[in-house]
Amino acid sequence: MAVKPNMSSFLFIELVMITIITTINISFCSGSCINSERQALLRFKQDLNDSFNMLETWTGDGDCCAWAGVVCNNSTGHVLQLQLGSNSFSGKINPSLIDLKHLIHLDLSFNNFEGVQIPGFIGSMENLRYLSLSSAGFVGMIPHQLGNLSNLEYLDIQTYYPTLYVENLNWISGLSQLNHLDLSGINLNKSYDWLLKINSLPFLEVLQLPRCQLQHFPHIPFANFSSLTTFDLSYNDFENSSIPNWLPTLTRLEYLSLHSNNLQGSIPSSLGNLISMQTLDLSGNMLEGSIPKSFERLCNLTSFTMSDGNFNLNISEVLDVFSKCVSAKLESLDLTYGNFSGHLTDQLGLFKNLETLTLGSNSIIGHLPSSLGELSSLITLDLSDNKLSGNIPSSLGELLSLRRLVLSNNNLNGPIPSSLGKLSALESLYLDYNKLNGTLSQVHFANLTRLTFFIASGNSLALKASSHWVPPFQLITLYLGSCHVGPQFPSWLRSQKSLSDLDISSAQISDVIPDWFWKSISQFTQLNLSNNQIRGEIPNLTGTREIVTLDLSSNNLSGSLPPMSIDVNSLDLSSNVLSGSISSFLCDGMNKSRTTEILNLKNNLLSGELPDCWMNWRNLAVMNFEDNEFTGRLPTSMGNLGVLQALILRKNSFSGVIPYESFKNCSNLEAIDAAENNFDGNVPRWIGERFPSMKILNFRSNKLHGRLPMELCRLSSLQILNLAYNNLSGNIPSCISNFSAMVTVNHSLDTDIAYLATAVDYYLDALLLRGGTEYEYETTLNLVRAIDLSKNNFSGEIPRELTSLVELRWLNLSHNSLSGRIPMNIGAMKEMESIDFSSNQLSGEIPPSISSLTFLSYLNLADNNLTGRIPTGGTQIQGFNASYFMGNDLCGSPLPDCIVTVETPEHENVGGKDGNYEQEVDWFYVSMALGFVVGFFGLIGPLLMNRRWMYMYSGFLDRLWDKIYFAARRRW
Repeated sequence: MAVKPNMSSFLFIELVMITIITTINISFCSGSCINSERQALLRFKQDLNDSFNMLETWTGDGDCCAWAGVVCNNSTGHVLQLQLGSNSFSGKINPSLIDLKHLIHLDLSFNNFEGVQIPGFIGSMENLRYLSLSSAGFVGMIPHQLGNLSNLEYLDIQTYYPTLYVENLNWISGLSQLNHLDLSGINLNKSYDWLLKINSLPFLEVLQLPRCQLQHFPHIPFANFSSLTTFDLSYNDFENSSIPNWLPTLTRLEYLSLHSNNLQGSIPSSLGNLISMQTLDLSGNMLEGSIPKSFERLCNLTSFTMSDGNFNLNISEVLDVFSKCVSAKLESLDLTYGNFSGHLTDQLGLFKNLETLTLGSNSIIGHLPSSLGELSSLITLDLSDNKLSGNIPSSLGELLSLRRLVLSNNNLNGPIPSSLGKLSALESLYLDYNKLNGTLSQVHFANLTRLTFFIASGNSLALKASSHWVPPFQLITLYLGSCHVGPQFPSWLRSQKSLSDLDISSAQISDVIPDWFWKSISQFTQLNLSNNQIRGEIPNLTGTREIVTLDLSSNNLSGSLPPMSIDVNSLDLSSNVLSGSISSFLCDGMNKSRTTEILNLKNNLLSGELPDCWMNWRNLAVMNFEDNEFTGRLPTSMGNLGVLQALILRKNSFSGVIPYESFKNCSNLEAIDAAENNFDGNVPRWIGERFPSMKILNFRSNKLHGRLPMELCRLSSLQILNLAYNNLSGNIPSCISNFSAMVTVNHSLDTDIAYLATAVDYYLDALLLRGGTEYEYETTLNLVRAIDLSKNNFSGEIPRELTSLVELRWLNLSHNSLSGRIPMNIGAMKEMESIDFSSNQLSGEIPPSISSLTFLSYLNLADNNLTGRIPTGGTQIQGFNASYFMGNDLCGSPLPDCIVTVETPEHENVGGKDGNYEQEVDWFYVSMALGFVVGFFGLIGPLLMNRRWMYMYSGFLDRLWDKIYFAARRRW
């Protein structure tokens, strides 16, 4: 609960008077105003743009004390106050205001002085005590002349846009009487001594500095502004800072917000000295540690927020601290995203005045305590995104003040207690994604007359109501996905005139949608009836101008595509039995620009050629026509789809070359899947030139031929390349190493591709094959990096540059004519999960580095010319199927072990003791070795022992060599 700033008695009385005067639009002046001041006001009016004619009374020689927004002194007639806030004036501020010598109150807040600087002459209005320029559209530097207003007590210059700034705050020390200062949104990041200057204001009671781009706390020996009661420092970004040690000395503080400041470290125990504290917000930081026991002394605390921390505490430790005197007054407790664990206990029943309890997104376990029903003042209870289990206690039905109950994303089970039907004040009920079961009947809703939001998707609930039931509520949002609502279409929906968001997907409805529902469809903005057995035809929906998202997928709807409203943003009619041409659907309203961004017609029986009328679909971002019976060439008008991101045409019979005209303006394309069609011709060079953001390129199973163009290597964002089952030939380009998204992971790209997967239900179910089996990737699509060039006619060597793609996970080059060796550095591809090089002409040994691929779960090298031993090491290669290595000259596990051939003499003595083999001694070889030793040392030994003999022997060899040399020379 926010605390109002304290005012002096004079200022408070003054504000009350101003409010009364503004409301009844009269003046308390007993006589006419001063003529010079009247003229000053008229000159001020001349420079204002008064679009709403708020100053129509400011005319001629009338009594200016009776003019709108003007307050005069009763006795003297001098103008004391100008109340011109919230009137949307624009223009500029005339310096004539200086002539209002007695003006003490100036309010120009919430106007639109766009592009105008705060006039420096305001600093000459020395009698001002109150100045509000809040959210008035001023820009530029705040003039330092404001520091001359030595009588100023109230200064508000807050802005919601970063348009105002200061070079320093030296001027603020001149405002010695200031007790209220609001600089919210002012850029103060150049004022490094901001705290030192504010510390010179001893009477300051209210200090508002949120969103001021402050980055550090200057050191001060003590806080001179000790009168402070309200201090807001939220939404700054203090670098490597903890809660400052001077803060607990502000013992009069009643309101303190340090929200979202990147503060680190623990909460100082000295904060427990702030015994006047009523509202304390420490959320949105990186604080850790425990809740100081000194917080037991904060007996006046009414609101405590400590969300978004890293406390790693048991929730009972927090409740123990506050269960003392704090519990008597505490009205709001918010510990969302605080990394709290443990059980909720009956000690919650001590917090009798609690109105808001928010403990969502933690790791709290166990059952909900029945003591929750004792919190009779509770208005909001949020325990979502925890690990709570067990039943919902019936005692929650005693919370008669409860307006919002959020128990989403837990493990709660069992039936919903009928006692919830007593919560007559309940407006929002969120029970989605638990394990609840049982039947919801009319009793559960008997007194829920104010219920507007009911979310229960992701449970096993059944809603049973009579066909004549008229609910006591008027819902705005109803989500019952995966709940049993059928088999008939729920007739009670007819009474819900305010319903705009409806999800009854996977609700076991097996019926025809009644006419009354089709007629009321214009009231919806979100409608999801998917995954039922709804049958029948879809009527003309051109009148549904309010609908944004329409999902009728996975039903048994038949007939042709109906005319559709141009305002539908997302349309999913996939997995039905819709048939016929789509010409009238696409071309209806040729002169109207459609807002549709997502169009999913996947898995129907639609046929014929695509019409050439895509000019009005310029907002289309995702187009999925997979698994239909479309034929012919792509129309040229598709080139108008300038924001198209994903184009899925898989499993049709499109033919012809891939036309440049159909893609020339689609520079935002990130995914093209045209697999299993009849496209022919070459892979276009312009694909690499036109689509710098391309992440998925799939032309598997077409009739493409020729070489891979070098321009394809420009697709640096490419994550999946699949050109398998075509007639492509030539070498694999070495520039494939330019696929930088396969070298380093950019998580922003992961987010984008995950969005595409969600938007079009686009999974890799037909992209990646392994051993003839299709593999789905679904929600992990953003992690996939894959290249599949199998079943083509590629030749030459596997480029060694391929091994630089260290984030690649799937590589299939099988069934080509590749030759040469497997790259020796293949072990550098540490993320590799699947490699298929089978049915090529590869030779040489398997590189030993392949053993370092610790994530490898599939390796197929069959039917090549590989030789040698299969490497062993840290991977599970030896556990792979032996057939993956057949058709080579390989040995070693999982194939039979290598055979080492050792030559032995002809005569062997087989057998021996204990079954050992012993060879017979061959004395010929022994005598030959002995003769060599005797002869060698018989000649060389004496020479080594007698130096004279060695010289004589050396001379003899020299003379012998000379004779041989000259004899040979004469012969030549």
